[in-house]
Amino acid sequence: MTASRRSQLPAGWDTELSDEYEWVPLRLPPEVTRVSASIRLSIEAEYRGWELTRVRLYTDGSRRVLLRRKKSRLDNRQPDQPQL
Repeated sequence: MTASRRSQLPAGWDTELSDEYEWVPLRLPPEVTRVSASIRLSIEAEYRGWELTRVRLYTDGSRRVLLRRKKSRLDNRQPDQPQL
């Protein structure tokens, strides 16, 4: 993870980051319900291989989420979805 992405993480979340994984921090706004967030994250897990690592709920109702997935052994980046 790049230094700019690490700075976006809440305090203490960068202690377990490993180079074996790709990491993506997300912010879900307060208007996203718990059920909607669960569905969105399930779709990411099912079709793109992301797994939920951490979630932090704030008093304003927003959430910070950290997703990870194993890095591909291929050097070239392939898109998450097949091209049409």
